[in-house]
Amino acid sequence: MSAEEVDEYLRGVEEHKRSTLQALRDTILEIVPDAEQVISYGCPAFRVRGATVAGFAAFRNHLSYLPFSGSVLPQLAGELDGYTMTKSSLHFPVDSPLPKALVRKLIEVRVADAGQRSH
Repeated sequence: MSAEEVDEYLRGVEEHKRSTLQALRDTILEIVPDAEQVISYGCPAFRVRGATVAGFAAFRNHLSYLPFSGSVLPQLAGELDGYTMTKSSLHFPVDSPLPKALVRKLIEVRVADAGQRSH
């Protein structure tokens, strides 16, 4: 499992979606540069110290940010107005990357959550 597999996933995604997801990938790697890029549940994901802390996926009508924990999105609910979501994914438009500040908060909450579970 590696960055090459994430590259392969992105090559299979149509343009607009691909550019938006590549921007998200770049943002995630800027925030957690030591993250290991993997494929988890068929989706690109980013692992830090053994915990998967972020991921993304392309769907027909939207893109999804995947926090890999059902507790992350509820903790940031006040900052997610305007987005649709499920318990485990945040949906965003195919032509509009998530703001870097929001991605940073999503990852920080997930990393803190993962750290508490490992103790």
